[in-house]
Amino acid sequence: MSVDPRGRRLLPVLPHGSGHLAPPQPFPQRARAAVADPQLRANIRRATRTIRDKRAAAVSEVDDWEQLREAGRTIKRRVARHLPELLERFEQAAIAAGATVHWARDAVEANRIVTDLVRATGSDEVVKVKSMVTQEIELNDALQRAGITAYETDLAELIVQLDEGEQSHILVPAIHYNRAEIREIFRREMPDAPADLTDEPAVLAEAARRHLRRKFLSTKVAISGANFAVADTGSLVVLESEGNGRMCLTLPETLISVVGIEKLVPSFADLEVFLQLLPRSSTAERMNPYTSVWTGSTPGDGPSDVHVVLLDNGRSATLADTVGRQALACIRCSACLNVCPVYERTGGIAYGSVYPGPIGAIISPQLTGVAANKSLPYASSLCGACYEVCPVKIDIPEVLVHLRQSGVDGARDRPSAERTAMRTLSWVMSDQRRYENALRAARISTGPIASVTGRGRRRRPGGPAGSLAHLPWPLSAWTTSRDAPLPARQSFRDWWRGQASGPGRPTPDAAGAARPQADPGIDRDPGAARPGPGAAPPDSGAARPDPGAAPPDSGAARPDPGAAPPDSGAARPDPGAARPDSGAARPDSGAARPKEGGDE
Repeated sequence: MSVDPRGRRLLPVLPHGSGHLAPPQPFPQRARAAVADPQLRANIRRATRTIRDKRAAAVSEVDDWEQLREAGRTIKRRVARHLPELLERFEQAAIAAGATVHWARDAVEANRIVTDLVRATGSDEVVKVKSMVTQEIELNDALQRAGITAYETDLAELIVQLDEGEQSHILVPAIHYNRAEIREIFRREMPDAPADLTDEPAVLAEAARRHLRRKFLSTKVAISGANFAVADTGSLVVLESEGNGRMCLTLPETLISVVGIEKLVPSFADLEVFLQLLPRSSTAERMNPYTSVWTGSTPGDGPSDVHVVLLDNGRSATLADTVGRQALACIRCSACLNVCPVYERTGGIAYGSVYPGPIGAIISPQLTGVAANKSLPYASSLCGACYEVCPVKIDIPEVLVHLRQSGVDGARDRPSAERTAMRTLSWVMSDQRRYENALRAARISTGPIASVTGRGRRRRPGGPAGSLAHLPWPLSAWTTSRDAPLPARQSFRDWWRGQASGPGRPTPDAAGAARPQADPGIDRDPGAARPGPGAAPPDSGAARPDPGAAPPDSGAARPDPGAAPPDSGAARPDPGAARPDSGAARPDSGAARPKEGGDE
């Protein structure tokens, strides 16, 4: 195993993953169809706004929410730095507790391992806890090809499975259905659904509960994922709200858990942070109704045969990307989906991946490789709302821009003209002498052109030298939508040096900006001319202070009677004159003052 410059062990980088991660058509094509469906948009808009309002209320109850977010990010960064050691520690602890640990490089290998384990039990059906990673590797399809029927027990997953549809949300896969549509699905696909089934949520949930209870009691094998895996103890943690997970994790004889390697946390103490972050960010609950934790197997308590399949499927390749690796910190709360303006209009099916929304736009291309998933990094407006709500502070916009750049670079077989030009400019502008020589050379070479294009307009030495509306290829890309300015006859630096060494040495004006002394060689706005001794004060609009007159404008410099005058030519206020209030704006003495309580 290789090590980094600091001596830390590095995870071997395996090939990119596969599974339900890349859309068969580009995102814009699928999004166009989704946007054209008004019912879909209405369902998504109503659901996402409800969830995000509840989340905002739940988060506002926690005074140290930002500290919790920072703690979550810190833990995840530590996991990324020490993942090889944590994986080995988890494996040893899980085996010691009675579990069997398997390693899967990709979706194909994971599906083969799970299928063989189910076959070994002699069962032809399994019950499943809601699991994103098993959807990622398309485990249900693999089991079906092997003659094994998988029953989803999460209510939303069950609705999607009965309708043979696609998931549209990480937390609420059936978010794109309304109640009437769900009732029709149950009537059509659920043989034991009551004849008088209505679209009331409680009635629909009761019908699903009765349908699934028979499966819980008769099926011998269960399959789950895990929200977290504790390295110190070899424990797995599942958070859910319906109780179906607890039934699957306790009743069957065999339990198979497929876990992505990024799900590790170092210790039980680290769960304290995530068990506060995840419920409030996902379901807007203070804590999840069901938090199941199991460690290996215990005789007479739960499944007697426990297997853990640790899955890579592109995660080690993602970890090798120093910018994109932060996507592995995701705890699947889906808060970013509920605030995304793109997701609200398209829904999740348009993404074509089991991970929709902003987090899917950065996870899916990294698991498959950007070349196999080019359109998803562009499925974002880069508004940054996803970063603001992420409980572990994943900078999703930063990763999106990084992936877009990677996609463009990967499509090139040689450096582009634009990149070569920008790198050359960077090299030139990084050195002052080099930059000034380049400007001088450009000024000389474009002098003949400037003398033609700037004819009649160049009236001052440092003024504009004209511009070009059209340039030959490859510079024509610049002038397609803008003019190309020619180098000025005199740069600012040259002008400044000339002023600093000559009689017209520049002095700062009242606003702090440099302003030259009188120089007959440069045109100047007469109103901005610096006054000589005895001339009018600098502000032509302000009256010269008079001992008996109203105080000067509050914005003017406050005179100090005991100090020397700032400039011999400037008007010196009379020490006996009234002093202006330096803080509050004071109305002009001649202006009408509003009456108290009156309208102006």
